[in-house]
Amino acid sequence: MTKGPSSPFWRESAPLVLASKSAGRRAALSQAAIPFESIPAEIDERGIEAGLKGAGADAIASTLAAAKARVIAAPGRLVLGADQVASCEGRIFGKPVDRREAAELLRFLSGKRHRLHSAIALMRDGVMLFETVAPADLTMRHLSETFISAYLEEMGDLALASAGVYQIEGLGAQLFSKVEGDHWTIMGLPLIPLFEALRREGALLA
Repeated sequence: MTKGPSSPFWRESAPLVLASKSAGRRAALSQAAIPFESIPAEIDERGIEAGLKGAGADAIASTLAAAKARVIAAPGRLVLGADQVASCEGRIFGKPVDRREAAELLRFLSGKRHRLHSAIALMRDGVMLFETVAPADLTMRHLSETFISAYLEEMGDLALASAGVYQIEGLGAQLFSKVEGDHWTIMGLPLIPLFEALRREGALLA
């Protein structure tokens, strides 16, 4: 459980509930002076994805974000679910399950342009208040086998924590030759549409 700092911009009596343990999402909210409490959502992501066979990347990311928000019991509180999947050449992928899959994904994305689909779902008492999916496009440089091996060794379990096998704010920056899209979207939490939704709900100072 993590609580952010108090903020003169926050109008709710209780902090936002973030249904995620993502360090990047927590950092994004903290830097934007949004008080929050992190309560990781325990959902069967692979099981949900399997039930969405044939669905597009936006639909998968949106469904997972909503499922995370819905599973958190926080009566009267604003709950934020978020998820991110990536797509490339008709293939859709989320977090790798192990180092072997992570290496295979890096080989597949090497030298190619892929899209990140970052979804958020804002709920209160099980009622959906706002949801959206924001895109970002990234081009990965050509990666050598030596680099892939060194990268995965250095990343350790962090390589399994994100779609695409990277966190752009860290060592993952070395993977790319071109990045097109909002920084927060790439980090997995599109802040601009989230702020607009929070203002409409009266939760954020206008």
